[in-house]
Amino acid sequence: MFKVSSHPLALLCLILFKACALGLYLLGNFFTNNFILIFVLCVLILAIDFWMIKNISGRLLVGLRWWNEVLEDGSNEWIFESRDVNVPVNASDSRIFWTVLYGTPAVWSLLAIVAFFSLRFQWLLIVIIAVVLAAANLIGYQRCDKDQKRRWNQISQGGDSSFVSGMVSGLMSNAVSSGIMGRFFSRG
Repeated sequence: MFKVSSHPLALLCLILFKACALGLYLLGNFFTNNFILIFVLCVLILAIDFWMIKNISGRLLVGLRWWNEVLEDGSNEWIFESRDVNVPVNASDSRIFWTVLYGTPAVWSLLAIVAFFSLRFQWLLIVIIAVVLAAANLIGYQRCDKDQKRRWNQISQGGDSSFVSGMVSGLMSNAVSSGIMGRFFSRG
């Protein structure tokens, strides 16, 4: 997995922070009975994971980055960055990134159901924070990917037509300047 990756450190961070938060949530009681310590460490790791995925892992592994700005009138504006069309993405990195991105909210949602039905409501707080952060990244990257595909389609459609029209106008101007068109339309 790491040998075929273009960015093994970013891939390691993608997996490591999620595993640490999940491990601390599941195994924290074996090391301490202090819920507040486990809560603070879990939330801290989840926040670092959110930031790493949003700003570093997504940009390096799939060439996408997003953020949301609140405008002066209180409305939100989503801003997306995507890689250049000519820069390929490593298929292995992309597959792992999207699998982890979709799998994380599913795992934390399952843990939310378990916490709810086992009446461990204080632990449910950690899970709700994890689900919200993972879902925010998932939604942000889904929108960013959709925006990237839309822009690439516009470039490919606009690029092809401008290329063809440029080629035709270039041929026509060469034909006119060389006198071919004049000779074609002359009667004599």
